[in-house]
Amino acid sequence: MERTEIRITGFGGQGVVLIGYIIGRAWSVHAGGHATMIQSFGPEARGSACSATLALSDREVLYPYVRRTDILVAMSSEGCEKYVGELKDGGLLIHESDLVAPAVRPGQRACGVPSTRIAEALGRRLVQNIVMLGFFAGVTRLVPLEAMREAVRLSVPAGTEELNLKAFDQGLAHAETAASAPSLEGVKP
Repeated sequence: MERTEIRITGFGGQGVVLIGYIIGRAWSVHAGGHATMIQSFGPEARGSACSATLALSDREVLYPYVRRTDILVAMSSEGCEKYVGELKDGGLLIHESDLVAPAVRPGQRACGVPSTRIAEALGRRLVQNIVMLGFFAGVTRLVPLEAMREAVRLSVPAGTEELNLKAFDQGLAHAETAASAPSLEGVKP
């Protein structure tokens, strides 16, 4: 497998870092690969720009920084605008469809999910990041779904596992029914 580079971006408080952590955990601990993650956020606790980058590989990751993003997950329009330029040709933009208007170059692909609306329908807007994670898992199929589910279960606060797994399944279901889901040839490891 070639190295796959992922950037997740949004605002502090949206669970950007947790998404990155869960993907990395699922890939390395539960699927046997290697992953690194770097997080970046503003000085404010909530509402400031935030991002997490991951490098996934079947070999040890010696250089943890993202050079050209294969997959950009954008949960805010500001984050999308800031990082869409580093999305490589053939790259994939996954976005919160109610908050982000996709702006990709020819040859790039985009698909969206109304993760906030889905989370609100579940009764907890706070799980919109896990809805996005389920959508990411269903669209990319980078990590076996059971590894992702196990990583979600082990990474969320005790007592919220059932709600978070339900949110994950809602995002996954949206990915499976999304007519706009692009072909991912060349993105899979």
